[in-house]
Amino acid sequence: MRIETHGHQIEVTPALRDYVETKMERLARHFDRPCELRVQLSIDKPHHKAEGTVTLPGRTLHADAGGVDMYAAIDLLADKLDRLLVKQKSKMVDHHRGENPARSASFG
Repeated sequence: MRIETHGHQIEVTPALRDYVETKMERLARHFDRPCELRVQLSIDKPHHKAEGTVTLPGRTLHADAGGVDMYAAIDLLADKLDRLLVKQKSKMVDHHRGENPARSASFG
Protein backbone atom coordinates (compact mmCIF):
# COMPACT_ATOMS: atom_id res chain seq x y z
CA MET A 1 0.00 0.00 0.00
CA ARG A 2 1.33 3.38 -0.98
CA ILE A 3 0.48 6.15 1.49
CA GLU A 4 0.70 9.86 0.66
CA THR A 5 0.27 12.36 3.46
CA HIS A 6 -0.44 15.99 2.65
CA GLY A 7 -1.28 19.02 4.74
CA HIS A 8 -3.71 21.77 3.89
CA GLN A 9 -2.49 24.97 5.55
CA ILE A 10 -0.59 22.81 8.03
CA GLU A 11 2.94 21.48 8.03
CA VAL A 12 3.06 17.69 8.19
CA THR A 13 5.77 16.89 10.71
CA PRO A 14 7.72 13.63 10.58
CA ALA A 15 5.90 12.53 13.76
CA LEU A 16 2.49 13.05 12.12
CA ARG A 17 3.63 11.30 8.94
CA ASP A 18 4.91 8.29 10.93
CA TYR A 19 1.68 8.14 12.94
CA VAL A 20 -0.43 8.16 9.78
CA GLU A 21 1.67 5.41 8.20
CA THR A 22 1.56 3.16 11.28
CA LYS A 23 -2.22 3.59 11.65
CA MET A 24 -2.97 3.06 7.96
CA GLU A 25 -0.70 0.04 7.48
CA ARG A 26 -3.42 -2.19 8.94
CA LEU A 27 -5.66 -1.31 5.99
CA ALA A 28 -3.32 -3.17 3.63
CA ARG A 29 -4.34 -6.53 5.09
CA HIS A 30 -7.73 -6.37 3.36
CA PHE A 31 -6.46 -6.52 -0.21
CA ASP A 32 -3.66 -8.41 -1.91
CA ARG A 33 -3.59 -6.09 -4.88
CA PRO A 34 -1.69 -2.80 -4.66
CA CYS A 35 -3.74 0.21 -3.65
CA GLU A 36 -3.10 3.84 -2.90
CA LEU A 37 -4.12 5.93 0.07
CA ARG A 38 -4.03 9.71 0.10
CA VAL A 39 -4.44 11.37 3.49
CA GLN A 40 -4.98 15.11 3.81
CA LEU A 41 -4.68 16.79 7.20
CA SER A 42 -6.14 20.22 7.87
CA ILE A 43 -7.13 22.49 10.73
CA ASP A 44 -10.49 24.24 10.74
CA LYS A 45 -10.19 26.04 14.05
CA PRO A 46 -10.84 24.65 16.60
CA HIS A 47 -11.37 21.28 14.89
CA HIS A 48 -8.70 19.09 13.37
CA LYS A 49 -9.71 17.20 10.24
CA ALA A 50 -8.28 14.17 8.46
CA GLU A 51 -9.53 13.02 5.05
CA GLY A 52 -8.58 9.82 3.31
CA THR A 53 -9.09 8.52 -0.21
CA VAL A 54 -8.34 4.90 -1.03
CA THR A 55 -7.90 4.07 -4.70
CA LEU A 56 -8.56 0.43 -5.53
CA PRO A 57 -8.69 -1.10 -9.00
CA GLY A 58 -12.07 0.04 -10.30
CA ARG A 59 -13.16 1.77 -7.10
CA THR A 60 -12.42 4.89 -5.03
CA LEU A 61 -13.43 5.14 -1.37
CA HIS A 62 -13.44 8.36 0.64
CA ALA A 63 -13.86 9.11 4.34
CA ASP A 64 -13.22 12.05 6.62
CA ALA A 65 -13.03 12.46 10.36
CA GLY A 66 -12.64 15.28 12.84
CA GLY A 67 -11.32 15.41 16.35
CA VAL A 68 -10.11 17.61 19.15
CA ASP A 69 -6.52 16.97 18.09
CA MET A 70 -4.91 15.64 14.94
CA TYR A 71 -4.05 12.24 16.43
CA ALA A 72 -7.70 11.63 17.40
CA ALA A 73 -8.82 12.60 13.89
CA ILE A 74 -6.31 10.17 12.36
CA ASP A 75 -7.54 7.38 14.67
CA LEU A 76 -11.17 7.99 13.65
CA LEU A 77 -10.19 8.10 9.98
CA ALA A 78 -8.36 4.78 10.23
CA ASP A 79 -11.44 3.17 11.82
CA LYS A 80 -13.79 4.57 9.15
CA LEU A 81 -11.56 3.47 6.28
CA ASP A 82 -11.21 0.03 7.85
CA ARG A 83 -15.01 -0.37 7.94
CA LEU A 84 -15.33 0.87 4.34
CA LEU A 85 -12.72 -1.61 3.13
CA VAL A 86 -14.38 -4.52 4.98
CA LYS A 87 -17.70 -3.57 3.40
CA GLN A 88 -16.10 -3.28 -0.06
CA LYS A 89 -14.35 -6.62 0.33
CA SER A 90 -17.63 -8.33 1.26
CA LYS A 91 -19.22 -6.90 -1.90
CA MET A 92 -16.40 -8.30 -4.03
CA VAL A 93 -16.97 -11.91 -2.91
CA ASP A 94 -17.71 -14.16 -5.85
CA HIS A 95 -21.23 -15.36 -5.14
CA HIS A 96 -21.09 -17.97 -7.91
CA ARG A 97 -18.60 -20.17 -6.11
CA GLY A 98 -20.77 -20.94 -3.11
CA GLU A 99 -22.71 -24.09 -2.43
CA ASN A 100 -25.45 -24.50 -4.98
CA PRO A 101 -27.81 -27.50 -4.81
CA ALA A 102 -28.36 -27.47 -8.59
CA ARG A 103 -24.64 -27.51 -9.27
CA SER A 104 -23.76 -30.21 -6.74
CA ALA A 105 -26.62 -32.59 -7.56
CA SER A 106 -25.54 -35.62 -9.51
CA PHE A 107 -27.61 -36.55 -12.50
CA GLY A 108 -27.84 -40.18 -13.32
